[in-house]
Amino acid sequence: MIFTKTLYIETERTGEIVDLTHKIEGVVHESKISNGIVHIFAPHATAVFALTELESNLREDIGDLLETITPKEGWKHGGNAYSHLRSMLLPPDKTMPVRNGRVIRGTWQDLLFIEADVSGRLRKIEITVIGE
Repeated sequence: MIFTKTLYIETERTGEIVDLTHKIEGVVHESKISNGIVHIFAPHATAVFALTELESNLREDIGDLLETITPKEGWKHGGNAYSHLRSMLLPPDKTMPVRNGRVIRGTWQDLLFIEADVSGRLRKIEITVIGE
């Protein structure tokens, strides 16, 4: 069985982190699939996901890390080079197991969308639940 759904989120700024955990869990519940996988994909060149804890200090650390390894200035591409480079370091998708109708994740794991582009955008998130 395959269930698909498209979600839209709107970000306001570069580096914004949006917790999608409960939305994805809602889609899995809606799918009525008990066991399988859920795949979450952002079809954008400058949008990424992380699976980690969402705590206020860690939220700042994520921004600091991205700025340290891909600063906004100094690239040949100009403009939004850092946005594309960040999307090379973090994936535009995540796949998670589904067991007994629930998304399996660790105690401190949240599914986070991170806006990597130079400003906020309307973003499409494609979700596919596959299983039985």
